[in-house]
Amino acid sequence: MDFRKGEIIAIDKPYRMSSFGALAHVRYLLSKKLGFKVKIGHAGTLDPLATGVLVLCTGKCTKQIEQLQTHTKEYTATLQLGATTASYDMEHSVNHTYPTKHITRERVEEVLKQFVGEIQQVPPTYSAVKVNGDRSYALRRAGEEVQLKPKTVRVDEIELTDYDDEQKTASIRVVCGKGTYIRSLARDIGRALDSGAFLTALRRTKAGSFSVENCIDFDRFQEWLDAQELEDSILDNNQPASHKKNHK
Repeated sequence: MDFRKGEIIAIDKPYRMSSFGALAHVRYLLSKKLGFKVKIGHAGTLDPLATGVLVLCTGKCTKQIEQLQTHTKEYTATLQLGATTASYDMEHSVNHTYPTKHITRERVEEVLKQFVGEIQQVPPTYSAVKVNGDRSYALRRAGEEVQLKPKTVRVDEIELTDYDDEQKTASIRVVCGKGTYIRSLARDIGRALDSGAFLTALRRTKAGSFSVENCIDFDRFQEWLDAQELEDSILDNNQPASHKKNHK
């Protein structure tokens, strides 16, 4: 592998870690191994409370990030019905509760059909969307009110994979295009059910050609790296020749 020339890899991002934090850890391990600071970027942010496929590009492959971000993604998510939070997930505590007695599996399945195709979606205010140069989440955390405009997003598939009528939870699988917020989708599903909803779990299972099955385990990245054949050209020229041979 030649990380200076450019590689595209994917890791399984852990729960409660930012995408930048995961990227920084991988960059540190790569740079330490190779003897130079590796240029690296990710192709699509995952929320800290989400797990799954995070595509990373190094070297000259960082030029492909914009194009990679347009690739179709798949998510699995669990929704708690009958309540909302400010962030539409468990980052914040419940701020409102709503009736749920009228909600049934059949009604959920019927409502989900409304969200297939091109839809208008307002991003979460607790997100990295920029407002006059500032991140929306930063403005919210500073106590400011934020109004975001709806944008057109594409949902190719959405299906109910599990439903618990007693707990009023619903699990869904979503295949969608760039810029779709599953947190906003949960909010809108709750509203369409004449109730509320927020995410209790979110996992990106696919991003383009990458799936969780062929991702590198974040906690075993060093082990994965040690097993790779590395190009001599990317190793520190100050390393002994014997050390370089160990990488071929």
